[in-house]
Formats: sequence, structure tokens, C-alpha cells
Amino acid sequence: MDTKIALGCDHGGFDLMCEVKHHLDKRGVPYVDFGTYSKESCNYPVFGKAAAEAVASGECDRGIVICGTGIGISIVANKIKGIRAALCCDCYTAEMCRKHNDANILAMGGRVTDPELAILITDIFLDTEAEGGRHAERRAMIAEIENDERKK
Repeated sequence: MDTKIALGCDHGGFDLMCEVKHHLDKRGVPYVDFGTYSKESCNYPVFGKAAAEAVASGECDRGIVICGTGIGISIVANKIKGIRAALCCDCYTAEMCRKHNDANILAMGGRVTDPELAILITDIFLDTEAEGGRHAERRAMIAEIENDERKK
């Protein structure tokens, strides 16, 4: 796989991110790790922003971000223009976030997601392609809203 992944987590996501990194290494998927690098308490916005900016700039193709629940870090990632971060807690949401929304960042919760499930979610996120048709039209509508191009 030629896709380069941006990684970001806080202390609540550190252990799960270690599992994800080990799996990416086994799959031969390249990544850039934007931290954190320990379980020491830290602020998830720093790492979520860094990973999302790497995806938005094209430095990385997709991203994976993890905090305690996945909620906070997904909110941060979605503040960056061009990012479609999806918080996934099961295989179905991971598949649909790619097929329908062309999500470019996967968010997960380190304190609420079993490592084995997280690996399955990661694989689905990496291996599923976006669908066109009505889903592409809807993604274009999202981009228009983001760019404030729609008339009120």
C-alpha cells in the first residue's frame, strides 16, 4: 500500500495507537507519527491538529487519530479545512465512512475500543474505497458548506 498515514493521539489513546502502529508496520503501511509518545497527560488538540494538517496539506493521504473516547480528537480534526474525520466504533461505520463519506481520517477511542476490533476497523478504513454517484454529490455539498459557497 502506497498510502501514507498521519497518526495522532493523546495519553488516553497511546496504548491503542501502539497497537495500530504495530499493525501498520506488519502490513507495510508507511506512517508519520505526530505524537504523543508516552502516557503522560497531554492535550489532544495538539496532536489531532498536527495529524489533520498533514492530511489536508497532502503530506499524508489519510489519518488515524485516537484519544480516550475519540470524540474530542475527531472534533479537532474536523476543524481543519478539507478533513472528513469519522469516529468509528464498529466495522460497519468504518466501511460506510469510506464508501459514503470518503472520510480521510479515522478516529477511535482508546478507552472504549478493544484492540482487536480497532485493528479490524483500521483495515476496513484502509482497504475501502469511496463510492461515486449520489455519495460524491453529497461530499461536494459538504465541501460547498465548508467553503461557505452555498446560498442561504
